[in-house]
Amino acid sequence: MIHGSEVKRHLHILRLFVKYSLMSQMEYRFNFITGIVAEVAFLIAKLLYVLLVFKTNLHIDGLSPDVILMFLGVHFVFTGIYMGFFFQNFLILGQTIRGGALDMMMTKPISLQFLVSLRHIDLGMAFPNVITGIVLITKGWNASSVMWTWETVVGFIAFLLVGVILTYCLMIIPSLLSFWLLDTSAAAEISYALWDANNMPASLYHRAIQHIGTFILPFFLITNYGPLFVLGKLTAIQLIWALVAPVLFFFLIRTVWKYALRQYNSSSL
Repeated sequence: MIHGSEVKRHLHILRLFVKYSLMSQMEYRFNFITGIVAEVAFLIAKLLYVLLVFKTNLHIDGLSPDVILMFLGVHFVFTGIYMGFFFQNFLILGQTIRGGALDMMMTKPISLQFLVSLRHIDLGMAFPNVITGIVLITKGWNASSVMWTWETVVGFIAFLLVGVILTYCLMIIPSLLSFWLLDTSAAAEISYALWDANNMPASLYHRAIQHIGTFILPFFLITNYGPLFVLGKLTAIQLIWALVAPVLFFFLIRTVWKYALRQYNSSSL
């Protein structure tokens, strides 16, 4: 059972991770600035999706191009969160396992899963995407003619929290395979492809793909459920699944993590 004091302690440690990661990046400011410039360049390329939506006057399931901006914006926000908080940690997890560095990390008096998941933070990767996403969400929300109320704002934020949990659970899967596989690059490439395909309303895809992306690998919950909630298009079943999915998938990832540690043989031996 997780106690409030433990949650508070780990949140404090997370703040320290952010602080010291930023201090470390500021020691090499040119690299930090060039990293932001590179991310902005990638961001501009991604914004071609926005131009494509408006140029083709794309309507999806009755949603106008302006409203679709909300879905694109949520995708940008989560891309920033993933790139800033999880990407680098997941990328080096395999090397940490194979090189034996995991042994030393096991001695730390905090959750090992928490440590390997969040010890490296890159705010330079996060800010451009998150800020752009917020702008697109705001424009799309205003275009939907849905009033900004406490209920809709709080509900939307709740779905963002659901999305953070699912982003973590789904995108760590290739890295967890490093406990058993030498090369997990193929699984990582598949996860990146699924992530990039999740920047539009799910109704764009075939119904079978919608079911897979909702109930088996619930990428669509990450970017779709927040905007659909604002638009009043979520069904009762979808609302229930939105509550169950993050708990279920985090429990599954936690179970796999514990099993992997029991199977782990130090590479430094």
